[in-house]
Amino acid sequence: MNVTVNVNGKPYTRDVEARTLLVHFLREDLGLTGTHVGCDTSQCGACTVHVNGDAVKSCTLLAVQCDGMDVKTIEGMGTPADLHPLQTGFWEEHGLQCGFCTPGMIMASAELLKHNPHPTEEEIRYHLEGNYCRCTGYHNIVKAVQHAAKLMGEKGAGQAADD
Repeated sequence: MNVTVNVNGKPYTRDVEARTLLVHFLREDLGLTGTHVGCDTSQCGACTVHVNGDAVKSCTLLAVQCDGMDVKTIEGMGTPADLHPLQTGFWEEHGLQCGFCTPGMIMASAELLKHNPHPTEEEIRYHLEGNYCRCTGYHNIVKAVQHAAKLMGEKGAGQAADD
């Protein structure tokens, strides 16, 4: 089946099997390997991306379901020269160790900050419940999200969490 998906602001048209998961389309067809496959059961959150502005686990969607939609992956969040505030927060607050969960954590956190620019520690922990980290114990991840919220507040209300 032919599918056209706007990924990180760029349209891609590919012929895919009807059963191709969005995560595999992103990784294998488009070479965007920042979206990770962690569990194949939608439990870990490593594959979290934004579809039409909402955080979703890309292992739960077929690529054909996303035909005509906008998808943002971790590769679309910032650049090495201009990190997104969440990427800066994870870097500066040591919110990552092995880094496997980090793209999904950042994508889920961006959705939280879009709707709640000043979350409490409890709200951050609650929002990230569907994203697993086996290394950090979450303490520094929470600090990273709080740091990013502060940075985004300093940039002004015009800074969108997923820009």
